[in-house]
Amino acid sequence: MNDHPISLTDLDVAALVLRLADLLPPKGWMMATAESCTGGLIAGACTDLAGSSVWFERGFVTYSNEAKSELLGVDPALIEAHGAVSEPVARAMAEGAVARSRAQASVAVTGVAGPSGGSAEKPVGTVWFGWSVDGRTRTERRRFDGDRAAVRAATVHYALQTLVELVRGA
Repeated sequence: MNDHPISLTDLDVAALVLRLADLLPPKGWMMATAESCTGGLIAGACTDLAGSSVWFERGFVTYSNEAKSELLGVDPALIEAHGAVSEPVARAMAEGAVARSRAQASVAVTGVAGPSGGSAEKPVGTVWFGWSVDGRTRTERRRFDGDRAAVRAATVHYALQTLVELVRGA
């Protein structure tokens, strides 16, 4: 008996990772992740697939503001002015992941997974995403319901789903 049954979300994430494995190598591209609120879960989902070293270059787990600046080059003034959970920081994280790796595609996430840490302006479940694909950056704010695990799982799924769409269209 399996104590941790595979959920539909797990299967969806695995399918998205398989799509990236199909899409990135023909372009000669690699990807990188820049994660805060997910703590490496996106990189973990990608590297669960055997052979992912062909297209997964590296993951940055930048949970602290200092790590965002030191590892990804995020200007501390951006964090000071807008907060870590913001469009400018998500953009800078995505662009920094590409600039500081050999990847042509990246996804960045910064958010409030909960159960605490939220505010009226940035309630628990608020996540800013950044994707940098072939020199173009896109950002988006989403709000997910549920507990910490649900917010993080939804973040992983949405990050990968959108990355698949952007790589497919590039």
